[in-house]
Amino acid sequence: MSDLGSELTQAEFRAALNALGSIGEGCAGSSDFALRGVHGLPRLVRSELTTLSVCNLETGHRHVVSDQPGAISAREIEVFDHYFFDHPLVREHGRNPAAVTKRVGDLLPESAFRRSPLYNEYYRPIRIDHVMAMPIHVDRRFLVSFVFNRRQSDFSDRDRACLELIRPHLGHLYRLCVAAGRAADVPAPTPFATAALTPRELGVLEWLAAGKTDRDIAAILGISPRTVQKHLQRIYEKLGVETRTAAVMRAMSIAH
Repeated sequence: MSDLGSELTQAEFRAALNALGSIGEGCAGSSDFALRGVHGLPRLVRSELTTLSVCNLETGHRHVVSDQPGAISAREIEVFDHYFFDHPLVREHGRNPAAVTKRVGDLLPESAFRRSPLYNEYYRPIRIDHVMAMPIHVDRRFLVSFVFNRRQSDFSDRDRACLELIRPHLGHLYRLCVAAGRAADVPAPTPFATAALTPRELGVLEWLAAGKTDRDIAAILGISPRTVQKHLQRIYEKLGVETRTAAVMRAMSIAH
């Protein structure tokens, strides 16, 4: 990676560090980290679609936070999951503690990728030709990556070098945000104090109010959809409601 890094100009170094700073400075938790990343990193490396991808290596399912909500449909997510273990980047990065930023083209010829069912059934319908993934956390169960997607022109070595320069630091920041979220998951005073919501329940409720699905919230907060559902059940009980909409309306009335 040092060879790649030595090719960067001072302006590219500054741009990479500025991108890192914009994500990390004042970051309010894992949800904030995800959104800052998918919206900020394309300013460093051009990408038609940028996601934070959380891959469960045990179940073969992926949760996605996107800079374009709704760009990937539920059906398309199912198709991706169907070919989950065939994805060259998942195979390369999964359970690999030495994982670094890679393009699909680094792993197999473009012609082979375009012949694959993964490309023809998933990437072609969403009009994506080139993919590059920056793994920021890898363990036995999860692979967490920022994924950059383009039409037509592939990512350059300089694009890869810019991301690799800040990848380890983004990994540290991600783990700190997740750890902070877990530590905060205890009863504490909140803006909805009369309901005694925990900080984690409050976070779930805020994303619920923003129109996110259970899977979206799970990916943003780094937890499972089942855990999100458990938080929602406790929220309903504390607020005395039975539906998602009623929970949001009840919380807003308490806050005001």
